[in-house]
Amino acid sequence: MKHLFLAAMLCGMSFMATAQNTSVEQSTYGIQIGLFGVWAHNEAKLTNSLVFRSELGFDSGIWGGTYYEKTGFLMTPVITIEPKWYYNLNSRSNKSKNIDGNSGNFISLRGSYHPDWFVISNYDNVRVISDVSIIPTWGIRRNLGRHFNFETGIGLGYRYIFASSAGYSRDESELAGNLHLRIGYRF
Repeated sequence: MKHLFLAAMLCGMSFMATAQNTSVEQSTYGIQIGLFGVWAHNEAKLTNSLVFRSELGFDSGIWGGTYYEKTGFLMTPVITIEPKWYYNLNSRSNKSKNIDGNSGNFISLRGSYHPDWFVISNYDNVRVISDVSIIPTWGIRRNLGRHFNFETGIGLGYRYIFASSAGYSRDESELAGNLHLRIGYRF
C-alpha cells in the first residue's frame, strides 16, 4: 500500500510538472549549514519542476539539564534522498522573480538514514541507534545574491528505529518531524 501511494504521488508530480514553461536547474551542488548540522547536496533534474536531491551530512543534537553532569553535544552522519517538486516556478517567473538555483516553493518526500558508523561528541562512548525516516515536507528556497541561499521546511512523517540491533528487545517506530532552517552556498 505504501509503495502504491508513493508511485501515485510521483506520477502526480510528474503530470503537474509538464504544465509549466520554466525549468529547474539541470544539476546544482551546494553546502548548507543550520542550527543542527551541516550538509552537502546535489539536486538533479528529473522534469521541468521535479528534482532528485541526494544529501550527505551531519545531523547534530544537544542535551543537558539536571540529569546530566554537563551539557552534551553530538554530530552523527546522515544520508538523505528526496524527490522535490518545485510547484511555483512558473508563477515566480511570470512575476519576474528569480528562479535560479531552484529558488521556489517545494513539496518533497524526504527519506533519511542515520547509520551507526561513528559519533562526534564531547562525551566518550556515545552511540547512536540507526534509524530510517520518511517525512513529507513543505518548504521554500530563496537566493541571497548569486551563490548564497536559505531554505526552510516543515513536515511530519514516520521513523523506524533499529533498536534490536543495539541490544534492545525490539525495534520501534514513531511519529517524526522535520523542521529545518538552513543557509547555503551553491557552487
